[in-house]
Amino acid sequence: MDFRWINESTIRQEGDCIEIYAPAETDFFCNHSAVSEEGITPASLYNAPFYYTEIEGNFVLRVKVSHDFKDTYDSASIMVMHDMSHWAKACFELTDFGTHAAVSVVTKNESDDANGCNLQGNSAWLQICREGQSFAFHYSVDGENFYMMRFFHLPVDKKVKVGLLAQAPLGGGGIRRYEHLTIEKKTVKNIRAGK
Repeated sequence: MDFRWINESTIRQEGDCIEIYAPAETDFFCNHSAVSEEGITPASLYNAPFYYTEIEGNFVLRVKVSHDFKDTYDSASIMVMHDMSHWAKACFELTDFGTHAAVSVVTKNESDDANGCNLQGNSAWLQICREGQSFAFHYSVDGENFYMMRFFHLPVDKKVKVGLLAQAPLGGGGIRRYEHLTIEKKTVKNIRAGK
């Protein structure tokens, strides 16, 4: 497949492992003017490295992700994008609660933010399924049993950008690792189950 960049960064590929460097203070997030006296409210940023290909029609993307969880909101993520105002990402992230969690963000001009399950360890599997303008994000700890973290609508054309996103919104940056990446052009029988 032909991969391209939005916000190009350094990349290292060996076998079926891809390592992308997330520069400091990089993210994809559109804050809807939310402020907080305590805690950390994400800033609006569109500068995280997105290594993507374009896929027409229904598909399933699956990949194992890992990183060292140094700073709040550090994440190895996957993303589907129509344009800079309409996109969604599934993240394995160090949350502002100090947990390693499956997190999702859906952006339709403005971003929401939903923490999912807390997971043990520094690696997990993430998956995107598409059926028309419906999408689902899933996570797995073993690469075999996947569980839904988000089901949502995104206004997209037949062809979308989909791929790997490396972010470090508040920290000094670092390597994000992606292993066993597969993208299958197929329609799942049950998009909520992801299979």
